[in-house]
Amino acid sequence: MKLAFLGREKEKSRLDRLFSDPASTFCCLYGRRRCGKSRLIQETLPSQGSVYFVSDEREPPLQRVALAACMGQLAPGMDQVVYPDWASLFERWWQDAPPGALLVLDEFPYLVNSSPEIPSLLQRLIDQARPRKLDLLVCGSSQRMMQGLLLDGSAPLYGRAQEIIVVKPLGAAWLGEALGLASPRETLEAYAVWGGVPRYWELAAEKGTVTWESVADLVLDPLGVLHDEPRRLLMDDMRDTAQAASILALIGSGCNRVSEIAARLAKPATSLNRPLQRLIELGFVRRERPFGASERSGKRTLYRLDDPFLAFWFRFVEPNRSRLDAGFVEQVSKDICCDFAGHVAETWEELARQSFPHLHLGGDEWLPASRWWGPGTDRQPLEVDVVAESVDRTCLFVGEATLRLTDKEANHLRRELSAKIERLPFARSYAHVVTGLFVAEGLQPDLAEGVVTAGEVVGACR
Repeated sequence: MKLAFLGREKEKSRLDRLFSDPASTFCCLYGRRRCGKSRLIQETLPSQGSVYFVSDEREPPLQRVALAACMGQLAPGMDQVVYPDWASLFERWWQDAPPGALLVLDEFPYLVNSSPEIPSLLQRLIDQARPRKLDLLVCGSSQRMMQGLLLDGSAPLYGRAQEIIVVKPLGAAWLGEALGLASPRETLEAYAVWGGVPRYWELAAEKGTVTWESVADLVLDPLGVLHDEPRRLLMDDMRDTAQAASILALIGSGCNRVSEIAARLAKPATSLNRPLQRLIELGFVRRERPFGASERSGKRTLYRLDDPFLAFWFRFVEPNRSRLDAGFVEQVSKDICCDFAGHVAETWEELARQSFPHLHLGGDEWLPASRWWGPGTDRQPLEVDVVAESVDRTCLFVGEATLRLTDKEANHLRRELSAKIERLPFARSYAHVVTGLFVAEGLQPDLAEGVVTAGEVVGACR
């Protein structure tokens, strides 16, 4: 099922502007697998004058034949020649392609893996003076390779691209719109499983539901398309996939400090700095520090899975691999249902923080929100879900996030929040403190003052 094309206006605008430039251009597009890179290209390609080629893992001579056949649609005769090397093929394209032609090389890392000389060849062709406009776009899912090819100062293509566009997962708001979900709460629960990857949404929609039937068939069943998805993602971008998978599994199981992870792996903590940083760069893990903590201080740093799908997989699938392989899919699914609300609650808290700068609460403009944890003024442990300061740094926002809140519980939670503010070590340094509750459902409208709803939070996560 092919969903409507949503949520890529900024990326599409940059590509449109690039392709309409009268000068020759070179663009790079990369990002995590299944995030819609190829769809974005297809939606943006000019209706005429484009060659779109998807590379694969075949031997170079076979790929040259396939690419020449595509090029022959714009440059007649190119497909009638057998090219002994990539230089002869690309040089003829640069010579015979019509003015304004666009060459798209999708899954570019496959080409480079089999023919490492291609980046240097393209560099030479890009750098040479051209009497007419010719555009080149390369795209790939291996973020490690694409970054190495474009962002490494020693790489041949470094500094040549007019645009380097990173295609990231979409926000929760687009999920509800794409799948026509009935309520923000339903969108929240779906996002807690599928995250922001459009292809996951399409696969779930093909099953006719985005809930447990799809989860069981696509994720829990060992034959499911997404059952081994984390391994595929790591193979794209990590040299040591076993270590990376172990780190993700430990974080997913609740080991959030680097010292805990290192102890479980029987390795020195310093040896994990590089793989953790790589997982952060890929968007799989996030580094969390309490509000106001220095970025240079690692003493209170926690690591959490930053992708909802991976968080779901490593929380529920990885610990149950043996049972699932033995065929107990239905039983595992029932067990997950019992603990799913806790996973949704954690997703809700993170979405509350993500949405916060876009909500304009209290009439102020706010900086990004964080959690805060540590000893209160009474030296007792204290934790607050959402803390942020205004752009002018004169106001403090303090809030709590909860999935469901009854009318009777609302005033009690407000009193608890006021008591927490009294214990916050830094609260008195601000001229004004704004409070709020993030509640997914449950409150009556007359008790909703100072409450941020699921509709507001999800709508702001774009």
